Amino acid sequence: MGSVIFTVLDILNFLLILLLWIYTLRAYKKLPEKIPTHFDFEGKPDHFGKKRFAFLLPILSAIFYVAFFFIAKNPETGNFPVEITDNNSSVQFFIMILLMKWLLCLVLLLFLNIQDYTFRYSFNADSKARVHILIFIPFIFISVMAAIIAAYIYR
Repeated sequence: MGSVIFTVLDILNFLLILLLWIYTLRAYKKLPEKIPTHFDFEGKPDHFGKKRFAFLLPILSAIFYVAFFFIAKNPETGNFPVEITDNNSSVQFFIMILLMKWLLCLVLLLFLNIQDYTFRYSFNADSKARVHILIFIPFIFISVMAAIIAAYIYR
């Protein structure tokens, strides 16, 4: 069951990265020379840069994907909230790998949302983010807390 879940998340994460790259490449030529590169907590841009900064999030997403891939391949090097023993190692590794792949999915969705908002704001200063950026923080926090609780339950 675990390998099916991991495969689905791997494919989903790869498709999200691919979508981010395709979206960026298709929109790049149409972008103005200056685009927002940072937003405040209210969603208003507070820093602008050249349009080549549009590639920052796709590059970061690819780096995160590769880093998370290697971390998931070597779970024994991770930092766990409970002691890893022969009896609990498979469950603990499953929880950690699932968390890593799920967090990557959330981060990639956040990147897509930010990229979309950046591009739409570049053309229309009245546009709003489709999903408020701060919505992702509770999902990330709850995911980490659920993984820690699961790790203690299955220690």
